[in-house]
Order: sequence, then C-alpha cells, then structure tokens
Amino acid sequence: MRKERSLVVLAALTLLLAAGCGANEEKAPEVPKEATGSLEKIAAQAECKPHISSEAAELRQANCTTDDGKWVLATFTTDRGLREWINEAKDYGGSYLVGRKWVAVGEEKVIEALRGRLGGTVESGSSHHSGESGDSGGDEEHSGHMS
Repeated sequence: MRKERSLVVLAALTLLLAAGCGANEEKAPEVPKEATGSLEKIAAQAECKPHISSEAAELRQANCTTDDGKWVLATFTTDRGLREWINEAKDYGGSYLVGRKWVAVGEEKVIEALRGRLGGTVESGSSHHSGESGDSGGDEEHSGHMS
C-alpha cells in the first residue's frame, strides 16, 4: 500500500513538473545580463548621457533622457545602501529597475524598455495616494525623492 501511494505521489509530481515546463514555452522578453560598473558605464549601456545631480560618498545620481523617456539612475557603494534606499523610496510609488548596486527610476514603460538594455529586476512602489480625495497629481508630486 505504501509503495502504491509513493508511485501515485511521484506520478502527480511528474505531471505538475511537466505542466510547469509548458508554461515556460510562452515568449518571455529577452533580458540581457545585468549591467555592472560605474554610473557612466551603466548610463552608456542604456544609451544615456548622464547629467549628474548628486555625488556623495555612498551614492551617485544622474538624470537621463533617452528615446524611451526621462528617468533617474543612481549607483550605490553597497548593496545594503541600495536596499535601504529602495525600501524608503517605494513609499512614493513608481517603478524601479534594480541591479547590483544601481537603480533606475521612471515611468513603468520607460523601466520596461531599460530592462531590455540593462537587465535587472523590476520592482514597484506602493501607492499611498489611494485614500486621498481630490488629488489627481499622484506620483509627480513626489518625484523629487530622486532629484
């Protein structure tokens, strides 16, 4: 009886794994290897001439404009500094393309386009405007967190 039960479980697992493999056959967008290096190197890979807006010991930040739109690139000296910054910034909403020791911030469509050049992972901020009435300004009011 125990052997039969094991075979049934094994057969069920095999079916689940096979079903999961079929789902991956859908066309997923090509994502390049994640960009690395200095702010200037990452900006160049994204086809941006960076306009440096902030230089500090722990972070560098630049404004970029490409054919995809306007966005901000920030590089960090540590992974921890990056994660702490993102955790705070997400309260303002927005879309974030996150790499190792760098982040690009912009509208969702811009971030998706950048991902095709820089790799990385897309993260979204929380929308804290949902409880407010009469405010259609949204995230534009808070875009200064990167300026």
